Amino acid sequence: MSIDSAGTISLGDLTVPRFGYGTMRLTGPHIFGPPADRDEAVRVLRRAVDAGVRVIDTAWYYGPDVANEILAEALAPYPDDLVIVTKLGGARTSDGGWHSFIAPEQLREGVEHDLRQLGLDSVPVTHLRWMENRDVGFIEALDGILALVAEGKIQRIGLSNIDESQLDLALAKTPVASVSNEYSVISRDVDSLVERCAREGIAFLPFFPLGASPRTSGAGVSDSAAVTAVADRLGASAAQVALSWLLHRSPALLPIPGTSSVAHLEDNLAAVDLKLSTEDMAELDTA
Repeated sequence: MSIDSAGTISLGDLTVPRFGYGTMRLTGPHIFGPPADRDEAVRVLRRAVDAGVRVIDTAWYYGPDVANEILAEALAPYPDDLVIVTKLGGARTSDGGWHSFIAPEQLREGVEHDLRQLGLDSVPVTHLRWMENRDVGFIEALDGILALVAEGKIQRIGLSNIDESQLDLALAKTPVASVSNEYSVISRDVDSLVERCAREGIAFLPFFPLGASPRTSGAGVSDSAAVTAVADRLGASAAQVALSWLLHRSPALLPIPGTSSVAHLEDNLAAVDLKLSTEDMAELDTA
């Protein structure tokens, strides 16, 4: 199984395969602590790269530190064409909670985490993940990221968890390589942002591509009658249908599904060869 049939997409000035991998699921429960089977996590990453995946999305606060460390263990020294995409703007509490970490000095601390853990001199793409902070505005945080670009610690800027007005603000100051927001066949609040990215030539990396997020109240794509009906008709899994829907939905979409299981990874990879008809897409629009 390879992802060749997914085609390619522009990620800033880079051309990459249009199917990636997200490391969030390589950690313990609630994205906190180590995985139950670290060796399997390493195997997942190596198999993804063997299948042609060249975009890997990660964050130092997954674990924290766990996902980055497993990524480095599995793949360093990295293939020359591997594009590691990180996120800055969040952090964890000692009990596994989340909080904003978006002040310029905190963003600097975060990128130093990434560079050290991943063994990089510069991060290919870094998303500024917007988390509300009454003391730090979006432009101040963006300027913090731009300072890190100027120093060579970051090569390309992405944005995460944003709205279209924030994209406008960013584009007035800098090119934007990518946007990463929650988006799936069962969570489509940002349809207009996806369409905007397609017009602008900006890659859109959907997180929670299979649902099961707070926004969907924990429901996943297998809980959708429309998704399961199409899956049953095509002899596919619900996950394959949901990922294929993303590939069909817009040329801007670059799915980055994550898993800690090689078997589940193989199931996800097979989505690139699943063809959805106009009728299938119409039915999925009711999901």
